[in-house]
Amino acid sequence: MKVLVIGAGNMGLTYAEGMTKSKLLKKRNIMVLDTSAEKREELHQISHFDAYEHLEDCVPEADIIFLAVKPYHAEDLLKKINPMVKPQQLVISIMAGITIASIKEWSNLNKVVRAMPNLPAKIGKGLTSYVASPEVSRIELLTVESLLDTTGKSMLVSSEKFIDASTGISGSGPAYVFYFMQSMMEAALQMGFSKNDSKVLVGQTFTGAIELFNQNDLSPNSWMEKVASKGGTTRAALDSMEDNNVNVLIKDAAFAAFNRAVELGKEN
Repeated sequence: MKVLVIGAGNMGLTYAEGMTKSKLLKKRNIMVLDTSAEKREELHQISHFDAYEHLEDCVPEADIIFLAVKPYHAEDLLKKINPMVKPQQLVISIMAGITIASIKEWSNLNKVVRAMPNLPAKIGKGLTSYVASPEVSRIELLTVESLLDTTGKSMLVSSEKFIDASTGISGSGPAYVFYFMQSMMEAALQMGFSKNDSKVLVGQTFTGAIELFNQNDLSPNSWMEKVASKGGTTRAALDSMEDNNVNVLIKDAAFAAFNRAVELGKEN
C-alpha cells in the first residue's frame, strides 16, 4: 500500500512522520508532494520519504491520498487530480470546512474520509475525529483508523456535523488550554514568581490534573469537589469563576469555533 500526502506543512508532515510507524506501510511507501522547492529539498533529506513536485508523478501510484493543504486550495487541487485518479483510490482530508460532497464533486472519487486533527498530534498525543462516505468499506475504515492512530487517538463519528463540532472542542481546544495557561502564568508573575518558575508551576499543574482525569472515572466536577473545601482557597477561586460566568464564556468560545467551521463549509 502506498500513501501520498499532498501538502508538507505542519500537519501534513506530522501525519507523514506518524504513518512511518504504521505496520501497514513499509519504508519508501510514503510519498509527499509540495510545491515549495525549499520544502522538497528538506523532504529529500528524510530517507523514508519520496518527495514530489508534480501531481502526475505520484497521484496515479497512490492507494490513499492524504490532503493536507489550506482549504482555499481545495477546489483547484482536486480538479487537477480529477483526470489522474482511479475509482479504488481513497481520499483522507484534514482540510477544515471542505465537505465530503465537495471533495467527491471536484475529484470524481467516491471513497472519502473527512478528518479533524489537533495540534498535539505533533507529539503523538493528538485526537483525530473522522467520518467516511458510505462507499468506504469496513476494512478500509480499519486501515484509516490505524493510520490516524499513529499520531495519537482517532474517533469515528456518525456525521459531518460532528466533524464541525469536534473542531470546536478538540480541533481548536488546545488553544483554549494555552489561553488558560497564559492567564495563570501572568498571575504567577504578578505574584512575584520568575518566568521559569511560573512555567513550571503552571505546566506541572496541568500535567498532573490531566493525568488524574485520564486515570480515573471521576468527572471534572467530582475532582473540583474533592479539592475545594468550604471556605477554602480553591473554593474562593471557583466562586470567582462562577461569579464571572467563566463556564458560560468557555462554552460560548467552543460554539464560536463550531459555528465558524459550519460557515467555512458553506463558503466552500
